[in-house]
Amino acid sequence: MSILNVKNLSHGFGDRAIFNDVSFRLLKGEHIGLIGANGEGKSTFMNIITGKLEPDEGKVEWSRKVRVGYLDQHAVLETGMTMRDVLQGAFQYLFDLEAEMNASYDKMGSADPDELEKLLEDVGIIQDTLTTNDFYVIDSKVEEIARGLGLTDIGLDREVQDLSGGQRTKVLLAKLLLEKPEILLLDEPTNYLDEQHIEWLKRYLQEYENAFILISHDIPFLNSVINLIYHMENQELNRYVGDYNNFMQIYEVKKQQLESAYKKQQQEIAGLKDFVARNKARVSTRNMAMSRQKKLDKMDVIEMAKEKPKPEFHFKEARAAGKVIFETKDLVIGYDEPLSRPLNLRMERGQKIALYGANGIGKTTLLRSILGEIKPVSGEAMLGDYLEIGYFEQEIKTANHNTCIEEVWQEFPSLNQAEVRAALAKCGLTTKHIESKVEVLSGGEKAKVRLCKLINNESNLLVLDEPTNHLDVDAKEELKRALKAYKGSVLLISHEPEFYREVATETWNCESWTTKVF
Repeated sequence: MSILNVKNLSHGFGDRAIFNDVSFRLLKGEHIGLIGANGEGKSTFMNIITGKLEPDEGKVEWSRKVRVGYLDQHAVLETGMTMRDVLQGAFQYLFDLEAEMNASYDKMGSADPDELEKLLEDVGIIQDTLTTNDFYVIDSKVEEIARGLGLTDIGLDREVQDLSGGQRTKVLLAKLLLEKPEILLLDEPTNYLDEQHIEWLKRYLQEYENAFILISHDIPFLNSVINLIYHMENQELNRYVGDYNNFMQIYEVKKQQLESAYKKQQQEIAGLKDFVARNKARVSTRNMAMSRQKKLDKMDVIEMAKEKPKPEFHFKEARAAGKVIFETKDLVIGYDEPLSRPLNLRMERGQKIALYGANGIGKTTLLRSILGEIKPVSGEAMLGDYLEIGYFEQEIKTANHNTCIEEVWQEFPSLNQAEVRAALAKCGLTTKHIESKVEVLSGGEKAKVRLCKLINNESNLLVLDEPTNHLDVDAKEELKRALKAYKGSVLLISHEPEFYREVATETWNCESWTTKVF
């Protein structure tokens, strides 16, 4: 049975087309991976089918009374609420039904026989709904999902405004899973999740009976949970049965077939044009030339899509730093309360260190304490000599009204416009993206603009906080290559072992230092 039908969808922003006459159908129980490079329109598609965006053309039709759960990249939580409040909000419709049932009981005392019969019937239906939807075991359901995502370790009475980016994502995800909608829409759910809870989500989705559409650039995760791929490229949406690896094989074959047909046709067109040019003026061969011209006019010309620019990252390196990059003496990190035991850490020139561990234990706080951006609870962190630091923050919360060109130009005023454009193009951004405002770009495109600034500033220490969040497969692979080639030192936070294991010369498990119980 079809849950969702999308017919002849076209949409764009300004003169930048995103979709052209796209159709899509979602059936009950399908587990779909929605893939494509940064900026191809995956999040836009999700916003259109959920009604957040009105398409320029086309129809979006959901089957009646279907409940949709959407976890997007920019979801927010209300301040003043605890995690428990948010999670119990998943059952709000059941609490509303209970209130309706209690109101019916109140009316029964003064009801006539006919009214009483109707009220008893209504109460019976509500009672069945409450029982079927686990209303009387809500607390244990909340505890079960919260435990799976590591939220009970933080404390369900903690207020949501005090949570880290990863913890907020977990709360929204937990609420969504508790709602048990007929369809889950998940936009990059593994961003900000740590390895342990990615594993838990993987198992949950493998056993999930209902349908879901998943956007993810984490290929091992994607492969383990989906059975269909929809690929978004060049304003089209194409369906492939199987996982990502299967899609890549078929996609490469199709691409080669198209290239071969294109070359063959171009040779034929060149031959026909040459014959027409040489023979149209001669009386004896004019008819043959006209016949070939007609063939040319009727020909359905194969068009090759323009190759998207592949990102190229080459970090500019400053003079060598001193032998010691940083050293800490009895450093205790935290804000109002300690997040770590006293730390005595040391990093030397040339080391590439990856920090990993659960959300909320202070990985970002440690980086910022080392860099001197926040004061430690006690102890000290000392930076070495001659450091030129390139810092990639996990979250940029302020709105950015600059165009991409203005954003890079502010950082490098000595460059001319052609040089700024070339620098952005090297990071995998097209002309349309380069001329757009930063705020309208996708998460991956924004990351590429920030990486453009980072690679063009000379550095001998890179401090990177979850740099792969939102990046597509090509950009992630190129960043991995560039970091391996970088001769400076690297301090990296990442939740993707496939990424950091090949880059790091050493890994530090931050869970062994934390005061938190995990």
